[in-house]
Amino acid sequence: MVNPRDWRIDDLKSHANRFDIDWRNEGGSHHVFSFPGVEDDVCVPAHRPVKPVYVRNFVALVDKAKELQ
Repeated sequence: MVNPRDWRIDDLKSHANRFDIDWRNEGGSHHVFSFPGVEDDVCVPAHRPVKPVYVRNFVALVDKAKELQ
C-alpha cells in the first residue's frame, strides 16, 4: 500500500474490509472511512483514480487502526 497512484475507490474499500475499517457512502460521490478510537475520519471522493493525497490519508488511517487492534 505504498504507491499512492492509480488507486480506485474499490481498492480502498477492499483494504478497509481487510483491516476492519468501517466505510460508508450515502449515495453521494464521497466515501467516508472510519475506525473506532481514531479521531479523524477520512473522506475520499470516488473519482478515478483517487488522488494521492487521499490515498496517503487512508494509509495513515490504516496504520492507526493497526496500532489499536
